[in-house]
Amino acid sequence: MNADFFSVLTFVFWSVNLTTAISLQSFSNVSERNTASIGLIGDPNDVSARTVGATIIVGGGQDVDEVYQWMIEKAGGGDFVVLRASGTDAYNSYIYELGSINSVETLLIDSRTLANNALVEKTILSAEAVFIAGGDQANYVNFWKDTKVHHALNFVRNVKKIPVGGTSAGCAILGEAYFSALEGTVTSPEALNNPYMNLVTLGYKDFMNQPYLSNVITDSHFDNRDRHGRLVTFLARMNHDHGILARGIGLDESTAVCIESNGTGKIIGFGSAYFLTQNGMDSTPETCRDGSPLDWYRYQKAVKVYKIQATTDGSHTFDLNTWGSGTGGIHMYYYVRGGVLYKTFY
Repeated sequence: MNADFFSVLTFVFWSVNLTTAISLQSFSNVSERNTASIGLIGDPNDVSARTVGATIIVGGGQDVDEVYQWMIEKAGGGDFVVLRASGTDAYNSYIYELGSINSVETLLIDSRTLANNALVEKTILSAEAVFIAGGDQANYVNFWKDTKVHHALNFVRNVKKIPVGGTSAGCAILGEAYFSALEGTVTSPEALNNPYMNLVTLGYKDFMNQPYLSNVITDSHFDNRDRHGRLVTFLARMNHDHGILARGIGLDESTAVCIESNGTGKIIGFGSAYFLTQNGMDSTPETCRDGSPLDWYRYQKAVKVYKIQATTDGSHTFDLNTWGSGTGGIHMYYYVRGGVLYKTFY
């Protein structure tokens, strides 16, 4: 890390409709930066590295080596920081052994006090890659939203331009819209039967600000836990509540979309990635209200879906600039009648 970068500088940036000032101070004691640290492997001293901005969303399950190797390359061999609100430092040795990286450190940030700690903030701002582990996204919302951690994450991705990613719960919070799980999880049948039931807790435009994920909500463990119906319900709510062209990305376990700085998403892993988009602004849900099953029919073409099989080399891709082209996939429509999800191919 370039020492001049952190010498009494103040960066002002726009994030989530707020102008936030982040003051970066020099700390003489290296151990001070590890306030929330539960482990560090490698060199504890910062290094200078050239990074490339990227976003990585992973569907949970078994980790895929190639995903983290891709992140390490984008990080330029610098410092890799893992964030979580529960769990262990198991990622440290796993990631460190996958490539040439200066260090890997895990921060366990399980309170708003820690999330507002200046030393925790500095560790994130000093990183060349940040990855958010799985767990419970409600903890990330409750502990991190509107804190120094929240704004530091948006800063390093949008201003410093480093790779930022997450798996499972860590993936869930990276879209501009997100399922917060503040009342617990929700199944597809539950969501389809009542889009406004108490378990369908959605946030929008007030947390993460990731390039190419505007008006996008993500979901993980997608086919493994049959979450197709709930993601369609989330899209219906997004359109009905905010009047936007709603989009979603569903990810099977051991599957990632690694989004390049130009908006090209490489599908890496062993399962499939599903790219869902409302079929035009006129394709609004017929029935989306509290107490009634979802109806989103639109001549059996309510939601366009492009399903892409992942590969370990990321040779299959999707263009998140246009949401209109991809490789290695098949086209489908999803539609809902009386709270039941249907699929057709075209």
